[in-house]
Amino acid sequence: MWREADAAPGRTPYNGLVVVEVGTDLDGEQTGKLLADLGATVIKVEPPGGSPTRACGPWLGDVEGSETSLAFATYNTSKQSVVLDLPAGLPRLEELVADADVLLCGLQPAALARLGLSYGELVARHPRLVVLSVTPFGLTGPWADYLSSDLVALAAGGPLASCGYDDHTIPPIRPGGNQGFQTSASHAHNGLLLALLQRRRTGRGQIVDVSMHDALAVTGELANPYWFYPRVLLERQTCRHAQPEPTQPALFQCADGNYIYFALVLADQKPWQQLVAWLDSAGVALDLTDPAYGSLPHRQENFAHIQDLIEVFCLLHDADWMYHEGQARGLPIGIVSAPEDLLADAHLRARGYFVGVDLGEAGTVEYPSTPFRFGAFPVPPMRRPPRLGEHTAARLQEP
Repeated sequence: MWREADAAPGRTPYNGLVVVEVGTDLDGEQTGKLLADLGATVIKVEPPGGSPTRACGPWLGDVEGSETSLAFATYNTSKQSVVLDLPAGLPRLEELVADADVLLCGLQPAALARLGLSYGELVARHPRLVVLSVTPFGLTGPWADYLSSDLVALAAGGPLASCGYDDHTIPPIRPGGNQGFQTSASHAHNGLLLALLQRRRTGRGQIVDVSMHDALAVTGELANPYWFYPRVLLERQTCRHAQPEPTQPALFQCADGNYIYFALVLADQKPWQQLVAWLDSAGVALDLTDPAYGSLPHRQENFAHIQDLIEVFCLLHDADWMYHEGQARGLPIGIVSAPEDLLADAHLRARGYFVGVDLGEAGTVEYPSTPFRFGAFPVPPMRRPPRLGEHTAARLQEP
């Protein structure tokens, strides 16, 4: 059980925090991972056949099995695994919950009813318990028991409508990286922090009801305010933010075949002058040195021409050179990185972003670590994901 003394100087904020994780999808698993990687004891309760994520590829060494799922390995580092066959195992689950600070649960209302599990009764029996429910549509409302997925949630919540290409005969395109689940997990983590803060003041827990649909409904960028107020629909645009009107492309191919993203803002005079001087030094500025381009309306009127000259300039240089030279001139240029580029990223390496995790027979592999660093305490070493039922005997000792 978590106490204020556990958060002493030099310790992680979650040192001593005990979390029981049950029936979670990827958003709940990611929430549990955030807690476990920062020092919480996260006990993942799995059915006898293992979490559904264990059945998802790709597979370590191309060998399919419950212990080789890279999807499971990604979302379940630093956790413990206990096998319980529910509902028969509910009394043992209650034993785990009795010693826990948080029940992190992804079961929807109908599933809870089938198991005979009541959050209200749990909190009544364990007043300090925080129940963190992370489900597709929340615990209430007409869609509470609807099924979902990352793609379904992105579509129903709205972000998908803004993702795609200039050619609107092509349907919306799903963002990669399980962005729906990641967004839900971030909101779940924030909600839990608030509940734990209030428990410090009152001594009592509560039920925190997190809906992935709700989380994504507030993640529509400009689409929501444009429709809520002036009733304007945005247009999908290739590799650009959705806008009421078409905007100029900002993605440019370079001499090495790689791409940069150049977010040129014409209204800013200083970056404009830097760009013209840069192009002029290579002899490709042409008429951009004409004083007429000092006028914003003239630049806007000739934006396509400006883009054409930037395109020619990019084809003369490699993407990495364009990125660093542009940044040195105060220009908002970013290189488009593939996964293999990130592994070699000098900046990430300098910050110690990748950490080695010992996977046993598979050896030590590199994992992305937490995206933040703390001045008052070290981030604890990331531990390997648990084997199925690895901690059952230790956690469920027979009386």
